[in-house]
Amino acid sequence: MSSSSWRLVASISKTLNPRKCNFSIPSHRSPKPTKSSLTTLAESPSTSSVSYQSQGERDKEMVKMVALYSGAITFGLGTWQIFRRLDKLEFLKYLKTKLELKPLNWRSLSSSFGGDLNSLEFRRLACEGVFDDNMSIFVGPRSRSISGVTENGYYVITPLMPIEDDPESVQSPILVNRGWVPRSWRDKALRQQASNVKSPTSVQEKEEGSWWKFWVKKPRSLKRRDSDISAVKVIGVVRRGEKPSIFVPSNDPSTCQWFYVDVPMIARACGLPDDTVYIEDINDDANASKPYPVPKDVNSLIYSSVMPQDHLNYSLTWYSLSAAVTFMAFKRLKPKRTMK
Repeated sequence: MSSSSWRLVASISKTLNPRKCNFSIPSHRSPKPTKSSLTTLAESPSTSSVSYQSQGERDKEMVKMVALYSGAITFGLGTWQIFRRLDKLEFLKYLKTKLELKPLNWRSLSSSFGGDLNSLEFRRLACEGVFDDNMSIFVGPRSRSISGVTENGYYVITPLMPIEDDPESVQSPILVNRGWVPRSWRDKALRQQASNVKSPTSVQEKEEGSWWKFWVKKPRSLKRRDSDISAVKVIGVVRRGEKPSIFVPSNDPSTCQWFYVDVPMIARACGLPDDTVYIEDINDDANASKPYPVPKDVNSLIYSSVMPQDHLNYSLTWYSLSAAVTFMAFKRLKPKRTMK
């Protein structure tokens, strides 16, 4: 067919179907693809498929390693809490056994006491002397629940002083945590201390003349003939003070701000040696006329912020996390079934 015939057919086709207006006679042939381009087109899909497959394998291995390490770590933490619980049970048993021992007489023991509080801690001591209320220190605030109502108060720590010519009295002063008192009791005691400093009226201050003599190293004692002296018997448990957390402020003796029990610091504030023995009163003798201070309960001495039941709960939590991580890893790494 000649070129004029082709032009006639194209003109008729354009008239019949205006949309198909791109009909034209090819003036030349398209270039044939070269061998290199065919090779590139043939190899490119397979190369991408291989790279995607290797990346998927690496991701799968990474997930597997993270899951295995997480499961192992949480399982180890649960086992560690089991051992912690066993250690805590042994320690509480040791404390109960020590608290049940017969109280030691501090007067007969003090002469041979070498300052080793580790051997005496949590042992009960029987002491007799007289409280120097003018040197009382209040540590707090400490809350106490009374009939379901929480009330803030303080621990009152008072030196127990020797009495001259009394064979039953202690030979050297000791610090006694007499128990909990409400805020009003503490405020009244501080006002009384301030008035005594301005106008000394106590027997001890009359004998020594001024407050600065409290700092002498020679043990002070009070005389039995003084009518203001009444001997008291105290049964307490030897303690080494408290370890404050990072959130507890520092003690400030200059402003009478005591937030935790620091035995050496309190002893210095009372004019006593740093190695003064510190006990917590556990007498359960109730006196309706003198309801305060409220001595500590013996059970509170062996109470810890983390008890054996807490360790058991922690271990169950860690084991549950380990099981959950292992289960999720199994579901994630399990090969998917393909439809046939």
